[in-house]
Amino acid sequence: MSVSVRVPTQLRTLTAGAGEVPVEGATVGEALEALDAACPGMAERLFDESGNLRRFVNVFLAEEDVRFLDGLDTPVADGQTVSIVPAVAGG
Repeated sequence: MSVSVRVPTQLRTLTAGAGEVPVEGATVGEALEALDAACPGMAERLFDESGNLRRFVNVFLAEEDVRFLDGLDTPVADGQTVSIVPAVAGG
């Protein structure tokens, strides 16, 4: 499946400045692995040592947080957009 991954400004040094990167993948996890293959260094910023998403990284499929779907196993359809959104803290 052809998927577009939206990359936040903080990670665009890995994408040569691109805000969106087209990748192939049938699940969110496969799309993010393909993103790392296309933009080396991405995985270490997105995943912890166990292969889970880091706590401060949110990933959305359309407008849904994948943590409330099937996580990295969430299926993606051709043409969908996966968005990486860094957590925002404040007080």
